[in-house]
Amino acid sequence: MSLHLISLFTNHPAKLINLLALLLAFPGGWLLHATRRREQRALASLEAQRQSRPSEEPILDWATLRMNRFFYRFGFACLGLALLVSWISTRV
Repeated sequence: MSLHLISLFTNHPAKLINLLALLLAFPGGWLLHATRRREQRALASLEAQRQSRPSEEPILDWATLRMNRFFYRFGFACLGLALLVSWISTRV
């Protein structure tokens, strides 16, 4: 069985490269989705705080903003790398 899988990938290297692209794209997309949801939750929490105490102006802390920005960059980098690997697989 294992020889069959090895021969499948040696006969069709583009499939193996596309599998690698898929393994890069999935975590990148999930990370972007999770970061966006976390950001929306934080904004909803800030809006609730603003309505409960209108005299104070709550803001997101810098650590949260930097973390969200890093996760967005990393997620888009994963998707871009997956696109590049997938494009390379069409040339093989």
